[in-house]
Parts: sequence; C-alpha cells; structure tokens
Amino acid sequence: MGAPDVHPQTVAPLLEHVVGHRMAKAALEMAVLDAELRELGQSFATWLGATRTRVPSGVSVGIQAGIPQLVDQVGEYLDQGYVRIKIKIRPGWDVEPVAALREAYGDIPLQVDANSAYTLADAATLRELDRFGLLLIEQPLYEDDLRQHAQLAEMLETPVCLDESVVSARAAADAIALGATRVINVKPGRVGGYVEARRIHDIARANGVPVWCGGMLETGIGRAANAALAALPGFTLPGDISASDRFYRRDITEPVRMVDGWIEVPDRPGLGAAPLEDVLAEVTEDVEVLRAR
Repeated sequence: MGAPDVHPQTVAPLLEHVVGHRMAKAALEMAVLDAELRELGQSFATWLGATRTRVPSGVSVGIQAGIPQLVDQVGEYLDQGYVRIKIKIRPGWDVEPVAALREAYGDIPLQVDANSAYTLADAATLRELDRFGLLLIEQPLYEDDLRQHAQLAEMLETPVCLDESVVSARAAADAIALGATRVINVKPGRVGGYVEARRIHDIARANGVPVWCGGMLETGIGRAANAALAALPGFTLPGDISASDRFYRRDITEPVRMVDGWIEVPDRPGLGAAPLEDVLAEVTEDVEVLRAR
C-alpha cells in the first residue's frame, strides 16, 4: 500500500518477497488490473492482445462409479454442446474408460488428466492410450519431476501436457527446453496472475508449444478473465472454460453462458464481469479496508 506507483505489471515484483501464495497474489493483481482498465475504459481482452471474440468450451469429468455412468455423463455434456471432453484417470481407471468413450462417441476431441497418479514404471499402460488418438495426457507424473516427464514423453505418441509442474514462465521455459512437455495447461491462479500467464503463453508460442486455459472452479469474475486469456493466439486447444451452471446454481456475477459450444469474450472495460451487489452481500463473511498511510 505504500508503493509510489502500482500497475498490473508491478504487483508481482512488489510481492516477490512473499514466498508462495500465488493465488492470493493473482487476486491482488486482478484487482489492480480491473481498477486500471476501468479507469482507462479498456477491456481486459484488448489489454492482453486477444485476437478472438469467442473461445471454445470444454469440460472436465471426474472419476465415475463405473463405465456406464461415465458414458452417460459424457453424453450429457456433449448434448449440452461442449466441444472437448477431458476425463480424469488413475491406475486401474485409464484404458478401459477411454476405450468405452471412443466406442460410444467416436472421434470426439478427448484428453485425459492423471493428476500425478502414475510413475515411470507405468509407461507400458500409458503407451496403450496411444491407440485412441487423444489430444494429450495431462500431468502423468509428479509435478516436480521434469526429468522423468521428458523420459516418458520420448516413450509416448500421445503429447504429454504439464499442468501443476508449470508454476511460472521460468518453469515453462525449463520444461520446454528439457522436452518434458509438448502442451501446457495455463491456470492464472496457479502461476500468480494473468501477467505471468501471458508470459507463459508468449514463451510457449515462441517455441511452437500449444497452450490451453485450465479451470479452477472460478466464479464469473475468473471465467470472464479466463475467456479473454484463452482468446490469445497461442491458445489453440479448447480449455476448461465452462458455463456458470457447470458448478453454480447462482454465480456471484451475471452467469457466464455457453452457446453452441462457445463462450463469448467480454468487451466491457475492466475484467468484464462485476459481482452482483446483493449476492456479494449475502455471501460476504467479513470486510477489511486497507488504506495507504
């Protein structure tokens, strides 16, 4: 609060002495971004350099009770218009569910997310997934093990995508240089904010590595911002930017809607979404006002 000049690009350097807490830092950066862009009358999409006015919407499906339930759940999402399906996998729940979805729905855009559930000893199982033409396999090994991800990537035809391993632009550059990833999932909250997320996009694009925007149960504020991020030219794969009703009966903003598989990129000044005052008041637990001395 005592800094003489605060802009979106200066938030991260000002907070650099605080170790970790990337999501809290991202929230502060978003507040500064929204305030500055509203003052300038500029949309977040324009500020970022977005090149599209809408982005494709994908959905993530968790581990289900059985194969029939998975097939039914995916069918419902396809009927709703989602253009890409991601399913979670783990040892014992991998080849069979993927095979069932390919049999049921053919050549739909399909990818899997392992959430670090495997080790290099499982390479033979993961190689079985190559025959299904998946978009990618996300975070198969431990998040801090770039070396073994690079080894695994050489064994698979399916592109390896890193998620939790990429916590910064520096980490993204290292992963690409080591051959540990051919795709990157960018989550602004995980990397400390949208300024860093754009740096990751720029590094990946310069190296010919596609990126896509992951989801973290955002309210309409984060979904609007993610839609603008996903409209950058390097985001060539559908992300997890789903409609508000995917998670919330009532969002804290006007609901984000999906139409025919697409989410519109907001063009209003600021981040593109604002809390509904009555809903915000209803869910607010505490208020603390900070002022510069």
